[in-house]
This record gives sequence, structure tokens and C-alpha cells, in this order.
Amino acid sequence: MSARAALLIIDMQRDFCMAGGYADRAGLDIARLAGPIAPIARLATAFRAAGLPVIYTREGHRPDLADCAPAKQARARAAGAPIGSRGPLGRALIRGEYGHDIVDDLAPHLDDIIVDKPGYSAFHATDLDHTLRALGIGRLVLSGVTTEVCVHSTLRSAIDRGYDCVTVADATACDDPALHAAVLGLIANECGIFGSVADTDTVCATVCAKVPA
Repeated sequence: MSARAALLIIDMQRDFCMAGGYADRAGLDIARLAGPIAPIARLATAFRAAGLPVIYTREGHRPDLADCAPAKQARARAAGAPIGSRGPLGRALIRGEYGHDIVDDLAPHLDDIIVDKPGYSAFHATDLDHTLRALGIGRLVLSGVTTEVCVHSTLRSAIDRGYDCVTVADATACDDPALHAAVLGLIANECGIFGSVADTDTVCATVCAKVPA
């Protein structure tokens, strides 16, 4: 793998992975969403040891919701978890609240990069593309939640911008295992139209070859 790689850890926030957070209040299976924590921790350790960037994303909005489209707010209300509503982890999907931050087991290190995003794709209304190009990144390894929404939205945006992408099957998750499998199947369709799918062992042995898997 010749292109310099970066690890994207997408939206592994308390609001998506912990009881009382946005996803839990919306009726999603948070145990499944928290499932990738151990594989992602392993990937992050390997990338850091190899001197490769680790980039976190956090989905969330301004406290006044000025950056949250009315249609998105309506969808959240219909799901039973209005954006900005108060819950056990603070206001749902609001920057600066307890639930907005990354789960403790994946806490970013000082040299890691954090990208706050108001949408599903990590490229929408952020400086991610600029940051990646400044770092000389040509390959992205995608992990996080959810497979069918923010991971896949980010993947499609990355492919359109010319990045070579690897989605890590056991380091991504969604509420429905069948949907998770279907999305991974889409990636490999048409000879890998959206890049490739690998597992954590393979990524650690190839992208981070100097690091024992």
C-alpha cells in the first residue's frame, strides 16, 4: 500500500454508544454500536505506533441549532430523540455536552485530530479534506458508526474526492447486522467501486506493517 494512510474514527461518541444518549433514546441497539470499541482501539494503537494520523469525527450542532437543518430536526423528533433535547448525557448531539464527546475507551491522544461535523459525511462543512491533503494522505481507513449512515456517507464523499478507502468490517457497526452486511457488500460491488473491505487483523498487517498485529 503505497499511499500514506490515516485512520478515521467516525462518531464513536457517548451519544451513540452509551445508555441515555441520542441513539439509545432513538431506540437503537447501543450494545451493537459499542461493539467496535475494542477493534478501533487496536487500530488506533497500531496507527499511532506507525506514525500515521488518527482522526476522530464527532457529529453535533451548535447550542442554538443554527447549523441543524429543519428536516434533520424533524427526523430526530420522529425517532423520539429531538436534537438539543435534554437527557442523561446532556443535550442530545450538542457540541460541548457530555454525550457529544468520544467514549472513554477511545479517548483521543494529544496528537490526534478531532473534526466536528454537523452532517453525516465528515467532509460536509468541515476542513477534513484540507487537513488530509496537508498531511499528504491518499488512503483512508474507515471505522466507527453507523455503517449505513455516517461511515458510508463519509466513504462516498472520500471516493468522490479521489481517496483510496478501506472500510474495516469488524471496526464498524450499525443497529441491524443484516444492514451492516448489506452496506459492506455494496462497497465491494463492481470490483470495489467504493474501495475495499478488510478486518482489523489485515489492516494492522498491511497498512501498519511495522506494528505487530
